[in-house]
Amino acid sequence: DCIWNGFTINGREDDYTWSDPYLNNEQVMVVAADSGIEKLDDLAGKNVVVQAASAALDLLQSEEEGGQKELADTFGALNEFADYNTAFTELQAGALDALAIDVGVAKYQLAQREEGKYKILDEPIQSEEYGIGFKKGNDELKDTVWEEVLKLYDAGEVDKLAEKYEVADMLCIGDDEKSDDKKDDAAEDDASDADTAKEDTADTAKDAE
Repeated sequence: DCIWNGFTINGREDDYTWSDPYLNNEQVMVVAADSGIEKLDDLAGKNVVVQAASAALDLLQSEEEGGQKELADTFGALNEFADYNTAFTELQAGALDALAIDVGVAKYQLAQREEGKYKILDEPIQSEEYGIGFKKGNDELKDTVWEEVLKLYDAGEVDKLAEKYEVADMLCIGDDEKSDDKKDDAAEDDASDADTAKEDTADTAKDAE
């Protein structure tokens, strides 16, 4: 009925009926901490792997605007892997140099492994958004599911999950609501300033009398 597992909206906007985005994501590179690799340019001639059928793979093969095939063409090799355990085992053994991966998955994976063993390059490959994808035109189910998601968000459950998987800083659910709250606060501040100004003017007028 829907696809909901780190599903990237960008580049698929017209393929599905989408929920609102719930997570700001980045595609990043994970390398061994002692690899000497500090930036994307350092990956020239290196052996890079990416998960099969992933957004990172699509990105590195794309020649469209925003695609990173030009970067991938500098690699010594770009190979696919089936699971993260295999990829990290190969990375630790020195059989590969870098792993292209979602930043949220990267943070979770690194938290499960020896501290200081790996690092995420500061320079992302791409920024994107996660959403829930439904069959084209199935707005009824999309609205039903998203309503339940918002209930979980209001109850604080989404924040708990985000903290657990170390992606709290990537959440974008409620951004519109927060923006509206800021606008309301700003409007209240303006109104308060205006009232204060009127009072000051009135006091000045009285003093002048």
